[in-house]
Amino acid sequence: MVHRLAAALVAFVSVAISATSPTPRQSNDEQSLLVFLGTYTGPKSKGIYVSRLDPRNGALSAPELAGDSASPSFLALHPTRDFLYAVNEIGEFEGKSSGSVSAFAFDRKSGKLTPLNRQPSGGGGPAHISLDSAGRNALVANYGGGSVEVLPIGPDGSLKPPSAFIQHTGSSKNPDRQKSPHAHSIDADPSDRHVYVADLGIDKVMIYSFNPTTGTLAANTPPFAAVAPGAGARHVALHPGGRFVYVINEIDCTVAAFTRDPATGGLTPLQTISTLPEGQAVAAGFSTAEVQVHPSGKFLYGSNRGHDSIVVFAIDQKTGRLTYVENQPTQGSTPRNFGIDPTGAYLLAANQRSDSVVVFRINADSGRLTPTGTKIDVGSPVCVKFVRRR
Repeated sequence: MVHRLAAALVAFVSVAISATSPTPRQSNDEQSLLVFLGTYTGPKSKGIYVSRLDPRNGALSAPELAGDSASPSFLALHPTRDFLYAVNEIGEFEGKSSGSVSAFAFDRKSGKLTPLNRQPSGGGGPAHISLDSAGRNALVANYGGGSVEVLPIGPDGSLKPPSAFIQHTGSSKNPDRQKSPHAHSIDADPSDRHVYVADLGIDKVMIYSFNPTTGTLAANTPPFAAVAPGAGARHVALHPGGRFVYVINEIDCTVAAFTRDPATGGLTPLQTISTLPEGQAVAAGFSTAEVQVHPSGKFLYGSNRGHDSIVVFAIDQKTGRLTYVENQPTQGSTPRNFGIDPTGAYLLAANQRSDSVVVFRINADSGRLTPTGTKIDVGSPVCVKFVRRR
């Protein structure tokens, strides 16, 4: 009888403790985000690297080589499948003067890449790649060749031969940088009806009608939006919902803001603002690189090379106009691309020439950046992309 009472008491206490104990928290490994890093290959880099970001504290693990690849500078992730794509900034592919585009499958636990196939980029110096919203096509911009290409994506994630190719023509004001076209970025709008190509060489954002089913591009009406002569349009960021478009200009270190007509794809100039602090002139060696809208739509970020900072703007949600907030030093040299994690809590700046990626915390109210003290070393980092782990 005593033994039965003791056993019952132990069982009761065990149930009570179980009922009142907190549910075990997920491990850091389960909550972490994969961070893929595109690089220029050389003595310190062999391809695409992977790290892990803990969204609770901004901790970033040491990078590991995810897959060998030749100068996989810019990356794009499939929106629904475990595929990754990279432009390879090489001078020759399959015996022709062309860069290439590589397709990989990846493991969400380890981040390791499995090569699928490669296709020619259609021109020299491919500098940017993006995917349409359903992941049916890869869109490629060739900086050296001044051209753009569309590569359909097969069910297995591999890249098919090009379904569209357009060669840009023209020049602009700066004889050292703008003697010929230099397509620097390519992005589809949220509806996949229009594609925007920032061309540094001709100071235009070319606008194309896009058919994602056939992977074809056609001349649009209007055909382009212009930035200031000599500005050097580089990258484009669309506001969530697509009402506003922001173009960062590499040569004169400005951001041009536009309102967007969703029906025609047309862009109407709204504002041009410096990416540098008030009173700071564009010095020798200064240029911009990346521009991104915060997931909340409240802030815009841009990178300044030479000045080595990230500029922060607040976005007026009604008008789309920008208000300067701050310039935050990136604690490294030549910030190329940067990434904002899906929660909007952290910004990771890729300092290309100092071989480092630095983590900043984002203030949800002001958009300001605060260094977390976390930095990892990786050779010539160029691009930062995030993947949620299963």
